[in-house]
Amino acid sequence: MESPTIPIKAIVSLFCSYMLLSHITTLSPTLALEDCEFPAIFNFGDSNSDTGGLAASLSPPTPPYGETYFHMPVGRFSDGRLIIDFLAKSLGHPFLSAYLDSLGTNFSYGANFATAASTIRLPDQVFPAGGFSPFYLNIQYVQFMQLKSRSQLIRRRGGIFASLMPKEEYFSKALYTFDIGQNDLGEGFFGNLTVQEVNASVPDIISGFSANIKKIYDLGARSFWIHNTGPIGCLPYILANFPSQKDEAGCAKSHNEVAQQFNHKLKEATVQLRKDLPLAAITYIDVYSVKYSLFKEPKKYGFELPLVACCGYGGKYNYNGSSECGGTATVNGNQIFVGSCKDPSVRVNWDGIHYTEAAAKFISDKISTGAFSDPPLALKQACHKSSA
Repeated sequence: MESPTIPIKAIVSLFCSYMLLSHITTLSPTLALEDCEFPAIFNFGDSNSDTGGLAASLSPPTPPYGETYFHMPVGRFSDGRLIIDFLAKSLGHPFLSAYLDSLGTNFSYGANFATAASTIRLPDQVFPAGGFSPFYLNIQYVQFMQLKSRSQLIRRRGGIFASLMPKEEYFSKALYTFDIGQNDLGEGFFGNLTVQEVNASVPDIISGFSANIKKIYDLGARSFWIHNTGPIGCLPYILANFPSQKDEAGCAKSHNEVAQQFNHKLKEATVQLRKDLPLAAITYIDVYSVKYSLFKEPKKYGFELPLVACCGYGGKYNYNGSSECGGTATVNGNQIFVGSCKDPSVRVNWDGIHYTEAAAKFISDKISTGAFSDPPLALKQACHKSSA
């Protein structure tokens, strides 16, 4: 009995299918790459990821901050956990201790250099004379440099503090996360610069960011996870202060366009950094798109009133700079406490500037998959270099 012959067409078809499957696997690293082992996280940023830096050093938030998860203020400018908290948890780590916190801190799994109101560039005015943190990105880098050298001296000495410090090899294996730049744009807007003038400042801001990435790389960092900035024009503190043309979601169109310009330049910078830093794995995260979806289609994701602050008082957006969350407002001659809304779990904005824990969880769930990353790597695979 003769063996059945396979038509040439079928062989070609099978070969093409194999090649296509091979090509898809190559293009989709999330299908083929092993998870990374990040023994530590070192975070740099502003209030979007501050887990207690500003609170420990300058100005702690008061109730009702922290009410949802911690049931008390814990240095976070939210009702609960932040994106960085959820990302740390997904990597199997505890919450990051703030570098500036000297009480009960543990740096064995990394450290958080972010402080609320931080900028990339040195701001014109810092606390208490102005509204910005003195711990801008250059200072956060210096703090990291200090931690890297001094932590190893402490480990070598032994004793009670040695176990609270990161091991030397952690610095090259750690994930370095960044979420900063929003306040550089805010400083321009509140400094009475025009939209065009703020746009014109973006290249210099990005240049400062890239310079710090290179310095941190020179200290041994290899895996970088970089968030772009969110839709600043959707935040009540912008909407209440700057009457402007609105987009379909009710956000300030021109302010969001500046954020998009910042993100465009930031993405260009990450492409250049990959060329300049050949051993680095640099992942750019489009947080803007995820955050904007909460304003554009809140009901789809179980949220409501996205442009209205949960904790605040006054006006269309429940925000007034002189009657902020945790403070007091004068109503009919009486002082009232500015507290939280009834259900923060269905709200996007917490206090006019920052996101609720519910929104932070939504955002972290979305970005940790790699669906909004360039290259398309999940959080747990961010140690792998781009093949581009």
